[in-house]
Amino acid sequence: MSYLWDLSHIKPQTEVVLQGDTIPALFWNGVKERGPNIWMRQKDFGIWRSWTWNQTGEAVREIAHGLMALGFEARETASILSNTRIEWVLCDLAVLSAGGVANGIYPTDAAEQVQYLCADSGTTVLFVEDDEQLDKALEVRAQLPRLKKIIVCNMEGLRELNDPQVMSLAALREQGRTHLQQHPGEVEARVAAVKPNDLAILVYTSGTTGRPKGAMHNHHGLVYTVRGYNTLIARSEQDECMCFLPLCHIAERMGGEYFSLYTGAKLNFVENPETVPENVREIAPTVFTAVPRVWEKFYSGVMITLKEASKAQQAAYAWAIGVGQQVADLVMAGQPVPSSLRMRFTVARLLVLDNVRKLIGIHRARFLVTGAAPISPDLVRWYLALGVPMLEVWGMTETCGASTGIPADRIKPGSIGPAASYNEVKLDPATGEILVRGPNVFTGYLNLPEKTAETIDADGWLHTGDVGVVDEEGFFRITDRMKDIIITAGGKNITPSELENELKFSPYVTDAVVIGDKRPYLTVIIMIDQENVEKYAQDNDVPFSNYASLTRAPEVQGLIQAEIDRVNKKFARVEQIKKFFLLDTQLSAEDEELTPTMKLKRKLVQTKYEPQIEAMYR
Repeated sequence: MSYLWDLSHIKPQTEVVLQGDTIPALFWNGVKERGPNIWMRQKDFGIWRSWTWNQTGEAVREIAHGLMALGFEARETASILSNTRIEWVLCDLAVLSAGGVANGIYPTDAAEQVQYLCADSGTTVLFVEDDEQLDKALEVRAQLPRLKKIIVCNMEGLRELNDPQVMSLAALREQGRTHLQQHPGEVEARVAAVKPNDLAILVYTSGTTGRPKGAMHNHHGLVYTVRGYNTLIARSEQDECMCFLPLCHIAERMGGEYFSLYTGAKLNFVENPETVPENVREIAPTVFTAVPRVWEKFYSGVMITLKEASKAQQAAYAWAIGVGQQVADLVMAGQPVPSSLRMRFTVARLLVLDNVRKLIGIHRARFLVTGAAPISPDLVRWYLALGVPMLEVWGMTETCGASTGIPADRIKPGSIGPAASYNEVKLDPATGEILVRGPNVFTGYLNLPEKTAETIDADGWLHTGDVGVVDEEGFFRITDRMKDIIITAGGKNITPSELENELKFSPYVTDAVVIGDKRPYLTVIIMIDQENVEKYAQDNDVPFSNYASLTRAPEVQGLIQAEIDRVNKKFARVEQIKKFFLLDTQLSAEDEELTPTMKLKRKLVQTKYEPQIEAMYR
């Protein structure tokens, strides 16, 4: 039976599944209860290595004792500068077990940013992934007088390094083993001394409008929220999750590491960001959380593959997805699915749709979760037509992740769902801004009391900056960021995210920024999907020598114009896009134009490409 109408496998869990009032207390109770069970897996050199709870506990204990041997005191801050991998989790839990505060730094940050974040957070110990990240730390350490030690996880290429301030993670663990023999029970004492209201983690905002701000979350808020997540959609020890988003982002820290710590769900770490499509097929997660960029990429891959299929295969897909969409429409309308349609859908899955799911790697998925950015309703409907519910959640760093969520039995594409049971959500009657209140809301910005006061009002309501509406069922819908709403020269209010989401549904468009505030008409800056557009060019004998020449090719310009024409048909004339400009630089996570979750920074893009924008209005 399809998951579309059998939702018994997706039930909220209101009972406490793991005791503990702080994150380290939760973790050590998990080790005690689940000792020999596998918690984490990571692929190294082509081989998956498993970590049991006991093995994880042993490593965390040694690192925590190593920190104490270095003189690391309770309430001190340690930062982690690394890609998402098991060592990140080990170091995070060790810092918290030593009574410290853990802070994450994006591996794509430049040395100057690393210096700012370490200085602002008061970092005394810095964990770095490898020689590349170590170089950044060494470049700015003279400006960090509080920094005592730099710990390197992967010493490849650094065997000859002789620097008294730098040591390997292996050496730290060795030092920790010696300290453990001399001070048995010290970790337990530190963990017991941690109080729920103590500061636990810092999560720095992306800083699109200035310096990043360090959002402070205490242990009570983290534990309260992670238990609340289980009342949205429960996980269990039988679930397989995939950990690949940045762990210094609130989404993976809470929805990946801490949620799996609480529920016992297995965490599978990808080899690197480039191997996500390959690894997801290997892991076949039962629960899969990702950002819209990932879901769009999977959809684009299927569409491109379909273009290479035979006429018979294309016809079979068209029939099967059509049946799936009929089912999806009934499910979204809350109506029963007739037995005859169920039978056709079973055949559609056996012949086509299950193969599409296997192509992506979601054939075992009980449900998919999307968040961190708006997603096209058509994309949600497509995954639902494959037989996998896609549930949108909404939240932010300051709300400790999800504050609203779509329930599995009431999917409404375009909506972010009702308020989660563990917090309050309402609209500001004057501005339509979404406000949140609850124990999950952060305690403030580090060193910025004025910014904190601007964000949290006297009644405890967090002002999110998102504008929305709410329907009669209590389901919220984001209409836009307050600062992003476009008012054209003619006085028309435009929600750019609606147009942008429609454009990103194209397999040839990765991201888009619509322009038009105080302008006579709308224009758009587009970042093409390199892989799919290159394939289009090769299939159609379009000459190009590099990325820039690809974006300037008349045939590619025509391809994107056709996608814009398709989107324009869905909007009134005053809301239609008149001109466009293709970014001719191939952007990656290291570029300043992109956020850590690979979204274009609206204000920065508008400033950096002002000449090109002005050219579209001449």
